[in-house]
Amino acid sequence: MDQTPNVDVVVIGAGFAGMYMIHRLRELGLTIRAFEAGSNVGGTWYWNRYPGARCDVPSIEYSFSFDKELEQEWNWSEVMASQEEILVYANHIADRYDIRRDITFDTRVTRMEFDDASARWLVETDGGERLYAHYCVMATGCLSMPNKPPIAGDNKFQGQVYHTGTWPKEGVDFTGKKVGIIGTGSSGVQAIPVIAETAAQLVVFQRTPVYTLPAFNRPLSEKYRKEVKASYADIRKMQRESPVGISSFGARAIAQLPVPKKIMDLTPEERQAELARTGFSGLRTYADVLTDLSANEVACDLYREKIEEIIDDPETAEALKPHGYPIGCKRQVFDSNYYAAFNQENVTLVDLRKGGINRITATGIQTDHESFNIDILV
Repeated sequence: MDQTPNVDVVVIGAGFAGMYMIHRLRELGLTIRAFEAGSNVGGTWYWNRYPGARCDVPSIEYSFSFDKELEQEWNWSEVMASQEEILVYANHIADRYDIRRDITFDTRVTRMEFDDASARWLVETDGGERLYAHYCVMATGCLSMPNKPPIAGDNKFQGQVYHTGTWPKEGVDFTGKKVGIIGTGSSGVQAIPVIAETAAQLVVFQRTPVYTLPAFNRPLSEKYRKEVKASYADIRKMQRESPVGISSFGARAIAQLPVPKKIMDLTPEERQAELARTGFSGLRTYADVLTDLSANEVACDLYREKIEEIIDDPETAEALKPHGYPIGCKRQVFDSNYYAAFNQENVTLVDLRKGGINRITATGIQTDHESFNIDILV
């Protein structure tokens, strides 16, 4: 007789989705086992501890809605919470609802096979455990596998190497170091200004420039928090009915910008006046930018003009301009002083569109045109 243990549900992952599933399945009276590769809860916020990491939607709405008492007791400190604060929130959830008692940490599921005869899943872990489950919930998210591009010589570098998706808990001291960072996606845009504050030299290797939006991050006032808590029922309703999951409360926290008319209805002079008044943020609010390619291209041109205004060096400004895809084709990245960082004397931009990374050497990075010696590679 098979003595393999049996449960109703196996949950894989202990980020926010996994934690909620554990809580909800308990309410349904089901037996649960959960497995998490990390040493604690938090999911992507457990692993992504890189400098500058933070939420890119309003904190008040990046939160659970299943418990009204939880909504009232928790106080977010900023419009867009930092990784540190979000991880504290995740641990608060785990403590408050005793989530950890059903989780086996530091464990990966290595095999899942459905048994037709018993209509159950056979689940095996890297710890040698085997169990059957009637249901399996993949709460692994879309950010659980760090993207480590295969670059020739990536095992030869003799300095320190860090990946934003697996950042060390103890942090990294960049003081006085020559740092190279590859990539200007969401994590790069967030990390670059912070690393530039202490690094002796920061070399940014960029392939594809991005469209960003100023985060306008700031502390949340007690008055605003009270207003939110008194209105949470309406906020959640608006979130569920919104195509982007953000209510008018959240949008107001990000930026108080009036919605202008269509960009194609404005004269060139009016467009320039709006650009001067609202900057990058105003470009996303025009009614026709995401529905009319001609309007989108006008917005792209204005975006590139704004980069020229901000960046002191014309060559760097040109390299930072996005080309070849419309605004909104990829998610815009919220940034805090991203472009301003490139005006610092210790920050250098390498445009990989002019020549890619050839290989990583013992002392740094060799592109098709130049060699860069660095102490730390991100």
